[in-house]
Amino acid sequence: MMKLQKRFQDEWPRLSAFKTLTNSIEKIGGVNLLPVAISLVALALINPSTWVTLTVAGLAMGMMIFLMASGLSLIFGLMDVLNFSHSAFVSFGAFIAASVLARMAGWNESESVILNLMALFSAIGVATIFGMLVGFLFEKIIIKPVYGDHLRQILITVGALIVSEQLILALWGGAPISVLRPNFLRSSIIIGDISIEIYRLFAVVLGLVVFVALQLILNRTRIGLLVRAGVENREMVEALGFKVERLFIGVFVVGSGLAAMGGAMWAGYETLITPALGANMLITVFIVVIIGGLGSVQGSLLGALIVGLSGNYMAFLFPKMALATNMIVMLIILMWRPYGLRPAVKL
Repeated sequence: MMKLQKRFQDEWPRLSAFKTLTNSIEKIGGVNLLPVAISLVALALINPSTWVTLTVAGLAMGMMIFLMASGLSLIFGLMDVLNFSHSAFVSFGAFIAASVLARMAGWNESESVILNLMALFSAIGVATIFGMLVGFLFEKIIIKPVYGDHLRQILITVGALIVSEQLILALWGGAPISVLRPNFLRSSIIIGDISIEIYRLFAVVLGLVVFVALQLILNRTRIGLLVRAGVENREMVEALGFKVERLFIGVFVVGSGLAAMGGAMWAGYETLITPALGANMLITVFIVVIIGGLGSVQGSLLGALIVGLSGNYMAFLFPKMALATNMIVMLIILMWRPYGLRPAVKL
């Protein structure tokens, strides 16, 4: 007993120092500093000019993945629905945006920035509206009958994902489709040895605008308050007399629209898309949701930035480990925080 007490007394200063350090980190940002920490570690290993290019690419990738993952995170948190067909909206968003840009080739190729922007926002807008409309029908016809039954949700949504891929094959064919970016987004900004694609900067700005809009809606409006309350305690919201089903529909529709928007942006990022695009993004989107925590828009952004940055840095430093990066990051974070970095709900 005396030995145990003496050991505790010896270890106490270290524990106190660790606790003080943890509290200090939490005060200045906590887990929100993880993307910054990853970037600083990479800066020590990579040439500064290359680091800037990789960082902007990682931020752009992270913002586009955030668009796809944020809606799925809210659907998980509020509706308790395992929607494996979420990436189908990503695929349709990409192909619809590619078709709209092809139809508006005159504006797309124009030297006028205004016409370029009109073509771009038309493509993104049509893809997003399509995603919302199909999301409404999908929730009513397919998701609603399987509420509360996770096994049936998995089976029916995986089936819907397969059907959606076949529809894309029937409508657009199996050959890869080239996506032309608007003329003003094809160039890069050159500063010394640093090259930054304008399209990537646009993706970062769009992602930030969507994030701020979601934050304002969730924190400054009555609907947002009900959504957050429903994520944390659905039964209490129902007991107060509010129609949670309407919240379900609204969240599902918005989440589907955001997935289609993310797909539209991803199409311009990749410039070459195939019917397997959504299925390829499915695992990445789920990893982001798991890393960030269920039901959390902030967590989705944090997880997406971590995945985007670490993926780009690892692909440059250790190309053979690039494919495993997301899984490794997820395992490390879940061992540290089993519920994710910023969870709104804990299952």
